[in-house]
Amino acid sequence: MGKKDPRVDAYIAKAADFARPILEEIRARVHAACPDVEETVKWSVPAFGYKGPLCGMAAFKKHCIFGFWKSPLVLGESRPGDNPMGFREKLTSLEDLPSKSEFRANVKKAMALNDHGIKLPHAARAPKAAIAVPGYFAAAVKKNKKAQATFDTFSPSHRREYLEWITEAKTEATRNRRVAQAIEWMAEGKPRNWKYM
Repeated sequence: MGKKDPRVDAYIAKAADFARPILEEIRARVHAACPDVEETVKWSVPAFGYKGPLCGMAAFKKHCIFGFWKSPLVLGESRPGDNPMGFREKLTSLEDLPSKSEFRANVKKAMALNDHGIKLPHAARAPKAAIAVPGYFAAAVKKNKKAQATFDTFSPSHRREYLEWITEAKTEATRNRRVAQAIEWMAEGKPRNWKYM
């Protein structure tokens, strides 16, 4: 059996006059399509869960929104202007909602995704370009064998942290201080952000 959350009641009660009937209708439709749905409040707005996040709704000054957690898998590919939860349309009246049968079918689709443990694919991150080792830094590190050995065994991310820190210095004096500090830390085998580890 589904579970209602009194915080959702309070959210709806505080919404603008035009928004209350829209939010109440969305809530009723979600519960009708998914009797085991559980309400909660996430990011300060009503959310519905069924074996994981399912869908959510929100009200603003002049419109409401509703969307599915796995929107691209439920509604199809994202469109320009979609937000991450797939809120595609601004709802200003009950007429803006999809038909009850379409709404129900989409909720059932979202439930099936959660039933089968299907997750949204993560967007691939573009790898960062390699950062060049400035000559002044290479020459300074070469003078300290321990620092050179540490730098040579560092992962690309540890190298990048030092090199970005040094090359982002605005003055030559700051750059020189950072190079000296980097060599001292690397001679001790420390990565740039060792204090936070």
